[in-house]
Amino acid sequence: RQIVAAMEAGKTNGAALWSGAGRLGMPYNFKTKQQYSGVNVLLLWIAARQAGYSTAAYLTYKQAQELGGQVKKNACGTMGVFYSTVARETINEATGETKQTSASLMKLFWLFNLDQIEGIERTATYVPTPFEAIEQAERVLQGSGAVIHIGGTRAFYHRQDDAITLPDRERFAKPENFYAVGLHELTHWTGAESRLDRVKGKRFGDEAYAFEELVAELGSAFLMADLGLHEATLEFHANYVESWISALNDDKRCIFSAAKQAGHAYQYIKDLQTPDECKQAA
Repeated sequence: RQIVAAMEAGKTNGAALWSGAGRLGMPYNFKTKQQYSGVNVLLLWIAARQAGYSTAAYLTYKQAQELGGQVKKNACGTMGVFYSTVARETINEATGETKQTSASLMKLFWLFNLDQIEGIERTATYVPTPFEAIEQAERVLQGSGAVIHIGGTRAFYHRQDDAITLPDRERFAKPENFYAVGLHELTHWTGAESRLDRVKGKRFGDEAYAFEELVAELGSAFLMADLGLHEATLEFHANYVESWISALNDDKRCIFSAAKQAGHAYQYIKDLQTPDECKQAA
């Protein structure tokens, strides 16, 4: 339920499920040094994001006591799950044959972040990984001449101000993701009346809005491919997926029109670069 709720929230605020928390790295057990896996990673990331934890280290209540620590009063643990295999033996009543089978049994456990525990000396604190700019992608953003504000947690193009806002660079899991989102918003920027003059929806979820979002994502994909950046993962745009699917279901030709408009936007952005920049980015 926690994961579903986080995804539902992501549809409305545009934030990635693991934005912020993912910067801490993979959650791990402070005593055993083993990383958590599977759904436990998502559960711990969600908890870290909501609580603003400064570390990816966790302990069970018992482990905290064993290390000389104490969970803070009124601290709420984060639920984790693990599966154990249970052997079973069945007998075929007709033949008397015995058959060995196994079944998975889900068990729950509770974890506390090191921020919730007193009396344990930390061996290390979280230091954000410095953002490593990708030169050719920076040239595209800066060479466009668009007004770009960086800061906060949201990504959007504001038509009235004719300005782009992007989240802090360090919030992204890797630099490629920052540029994928930046080029998505830059494609929106090309649709202004003074540029390519694309029709845009007036409210989230309407048909024109969904179409424009599809154009922007295709434009970003074209530009990323042109720059040779193939390892990007979409962040901060989980809420658009539903609108794209809706648009495609309503009009099967929508993808052709969107690709055409995205192609125009791609070429418009390319044309804004100087000949030297185009040669370097190619």
